[in-house]
Amino acid sequence: MGYDAFVFDNDGVLTTPTERAVLERAMETAFATVGVAAPPPEHVETLIGPTVEGLRSIARTHDVDPADLWTARERAAIDAQLEAIRAGEKRLYDDVAAVTDLDVPRAIVSNNQHETIGNIVEHFELDGFDPWIGREPTLDGIRRKKPRPYYLERAVDALDATNPLYVGDSHSDVTAASAAGIDAAFVRRDHRTGYELETEPTHELPSLDRLAELVAID
Repeated sequence: MGYDAFVFDNDGVLTTPTERAVLERAMETAFATVGVAAPPPEHVETLIGPTVEGLRSIARTHDVDPADLWTARERAAIDAQLEAIRAGEKRLYDDVAAVTDLDVPRAIVSNNQHETIGNIVEHFELDGFDPWIGREPTLDGIRRKKPRPYYLERAVDALDATNPLYVGDSHSDVTAASAAGIDAAFVRRDHRTGYELETEPTHELPSLDRLAELVAID
């Protein structure tokens, strides 16, 4: 049985990953916004992809409110990524064209901010992806991000599909799909050379071109 809808992760699947240096500068901007100058590299690293506990820990160290730090972090990350998109540094993969030609419902579910996904949809004119869902810029958003299936389940419910496939490029994508009770396809892009998965995906693909073979036939 083929798939009657596709749900996509964004970074590393539809668009190239945001450069690490861009994120590091954004985190430094966030710290500066809440009055922290020259944060140690390990705190910058934690802020890029924190747990709620990790965020609270570094906020206590610098005597700032964790919600304020996270708000500053999200704003800086959204602005930095939009600048990278407009500068052509964060690009759409060429094989996304093969996806837009498929006559099946499509959606996006990402751990990136909802506003960033909106910027990507608008800039690259990805009108055929509906719904598109990113993480809300709150502490709850941290808790709900993949590998938890919260956002993926929302998309699947909206699509009202019988047999959707989630397409990602990470452990968290495959795990979220499993938790949501749907199949997963892992796309092995160049940045995933040598990457070992903790959970076996239903499919491993070299590119999005292969998705046409998995579409349900009436």
